[in-house]
Amino acid sequence: MVTFKDVVKRYGTTVAVDGLSLEILRGEIFGLLGPNGAGKSTTVHLAVGLIAPDAGQVAVAGAGSPEQPAVRKRLGVAPQTLSLYELLTADENLQFFGKLYGLDGAKLRERCNWALEFVGLKDRRRDRVRTYSGGMKRRLNLAAAVLHDPDVILLDEPTVGVDPQSRNLIFDNIETLKQQGRTIVYTTHYMEEAARLCDRVAIIDQGKLLAMDTVPKLIASHGGPSILIVETRDGEKRIETHDPVTALNQVAAETTVTSFHVERATLEQVFLNLTGRKLRD
Repeated sequence: MVTFKDVVKRYGTTVAVDGLSLEILRGEIFGLLGPNGAGKSTTVHLAVGLIAPDAGQVAVAGAGSPEQPAVRKRLGVAPQTLSLYELLTADENLQFFGKLYGLDGAKLRERCNWALEFVGLKDRRRDRVRTYSGGMKRRLNLAAAVLHDPDVILLDEPTVGVDPQSRNLIFDNIETLKQQGRTIVYTTHYMEEAARLCDRVAIIDQGKLLAMDTVPKLIASHGGPSILIVETRDGEKRIETHDPVTALNQVAAETTVTSFHVERATLEQVFLNLTGRKLRD
């Protein structure tokens, strides 16, 4: 649905995206995971045609470059920096953005009603956005992104600064959009969000693609061994192992086991192993 081929983007001497090649498939939630400054937002800006690559190619569904207006109409984006007019109401914001996409009249009213209902803000539609909480603004940002019913939706850190209730509502919205067949690109530096939502994850750091696969396969390939923690009558044992069952049986053959549990690798450990530093360093 969206392809990057050997894409490079520089800002002066800084290489924000460094030879990125990947293909985002139709109907999947594709995660871009990395720390702040990894190149995630630049990748989103390239995908929606806001900036042009210095080298390489970006294409959407075989239709061509997102720099073309006809291609951009197929995209929806919720940027990390809120794209809302705080002195306008939610309704007025959506009407404005809808008209930019060519919606008008009954169709515009229908889509505004749908979008506000979708993100749970219909009862606050006539309130000025400046009165909204951070979570409500993020939800309205999402409403603006999906208002024109795009094929591909790019969400750049969509849960930054939101309350738990709004975060869960946004998660529900994203899962509903996937069920409707939309393709979603989801950037985050929260590993638990990527693990919950994404069909595949690309781990990016310093503009480079380090690894890309499903979460279980990334953990299996790059997470390292599990830690088996066994309480016995002789004390506690901590064992690094790729086969906790066999390791537990070996301990049980030697002494009495009173309890045990397994600490399995996570995406955080995957990132640490790939980069040598923690995700939020």
